[in-house]
Amino acid sequence: MQVITKNLKQLKLAKKLMEGARIICLPFLERSKSRQSYLFEDGEKVLINLPRGGVMRGGDVLVDEDGKFYLVSSLPENILKVSSSNRLSLMRAAYHLGNRHIPIEVGLNYLHLEEDPVLADMLKQLGVEVTKECLAFEPEHGAYGGGHKHGHDESFAEDYAVAQSVFESHQHTHHEHPHDHDHDHSH
Repeated sequence: MQVITKNLKQLKLAKKLMEGARIICLPFLERSKSRQSYLFEDGEKVLINLPRGGVMRGGDVLVDEDGKFYLVSSLPENILKVSSSNRLSLMRAAYHLGNRHIPIEVGLNYLHLEEDPVLADMLKQLGVEVTKECLAFEPEHGAYGGGHKHGHDESFAEDYAVAQSVFESHQHTHHEHPHDHDHDHSH
């Protein structure tokens, strides 16, 4: 089984190099996983083993250990399109979705998000138009490049243990004094 280890992102390569490239079609959730297997229609299987924290985008060029190229294609999926002729309403909708850490694709006059009836109702109450579409979903990268962890991520337990250890050592190291004086504890 071939192992894909590099994402060259949307590097423009000569057409001749890409002629033999296999196409990997994935919806957003699958493109968010850095470690997974992919089965082509002809039965060939590859292992995707990319560095954690990245997202594969439509048009990205992946490379396996033997130097073979693969082209990522964003599979169309059911999404919600949020739009409004009132830009303030659209900005408010983006604010409320961002406050819930919802992956959002931001366009000039629209927002795209994964289909969710509860969020659709909330958005309608904010006065924006919400329609269902079937398109490739390409949400924004996180502000710091990678996004954030959720309890269902494969490394959550390990990451949580490290974070707890750092927090506990910080508590014992830096707060062994009475708290009856004024100073800011934000670090």
